[in-house]
Amino acid sequence: MTISRELFLSILAMDSYNRGYGAGVAGLSNAVGTLIGTAHIARRTEDGDILAQQAGFYGIAYDWNGETVISFRGTDNFSANPTQGGSDVLNGWVAALGTQTSQVDEALSFYAAVTGQSVFAGAAANVVLTGHSLGGGVALQYAGTFPEKVERLVTIEGLGGLGWRDTAPRPAHVRMRRWMESMRELEARAPRVYPTLEAAIARMVERNSHLTPAFARHLAIEGVREVEGGYAWKFDNFTRAGSPYEFNMEDARDLWNQVRCPILILYGDESWGRRFPDGLDFSPFHDYRVECVADAGHWVHHDQFEVTMAHINTFLGAGR
Repeated sequence: MTISRELFLSILAMDSYNRGYGAGVAGLSNAVGTLIGTAHIARRTEDGDILAQQAGFYGIAYDWNGETVISFRGTDNFSANPTQGGSDVLNGWVAALGTQTSQVDEALSFYAAVTGQSVFAGAAANVVLTGHSLGGGVALQYAGTFPEKVERLVTIEGLGGLGWRDTAPRPAHVRMRRWMESMRELEARAPRVYPTLEAAIARMVERNSHLTPAFARHLAIEGVREVEGGYAWKFDNFTRAGSPYEFNMEDARDLWNQVRCPILILYGDESWGRRFPDGLDFSPFHDYRVECVADAGHWVHHDQFEVTMAHINTFLGAGR
């Protein structure tokens, strides 16, 4: 069976979750030279790398037809302790705010070890960025900071706080106090436990009605972990707390205004389409295309995979 370049790269992008410590699929080798389709593992985080494990980082580099493809996973730690090195609070949250963490350090070191140069060295050309939700926001911030390095950009429901501010901003001391209180409350919050795997799958279908039964089952199997009494979602409760630092719309608009490459903005009619019925302000952008995908929620690419890929492939092929 022949698969597209985009699909195979997507498979490699997720493969880091299947290997190394805490692998999602048991028994897969991560030895250098191991084949994944027509690609082979050229380098990976060493099994005994304690610092990488403490940071919640694991990376693999593949050689594929003379190209180097790097796949890495970040935080996969569902501990209730927000001070733990690999937790979402210390890595995902603060890294998104621009703070360099141990996980970021590991990612930069891995890139340098594979390529022989810093990620900041040289002028990368023909870089195409694609991101969903927070990933789409990060892609936009990078493209606004280094516009000369990005050729095209796809952001799927990834415009951050566009249209969020409906109330007056709260004073910093109020926001910080409420954040600390919510963190204490979440420490005591128990996750919902499903007695069987089938019960978890039924919940996935209930909340995501556009998924095919097979894909809903796949996501549920990958998305749960065994706990006492059954199964719970792999979800960090602390992400419910938000952030004490409010979204700075002025700074975001300034960064977005610097982007010079073509942009494809995708969103679901059952997500942003409902939240912003009067439309969105895209005035910070220059060269952009907007597509509202019917019968799709926040997981646009899951709910309507073929439609999403058709938009992306058309966009990436335009002008080439």
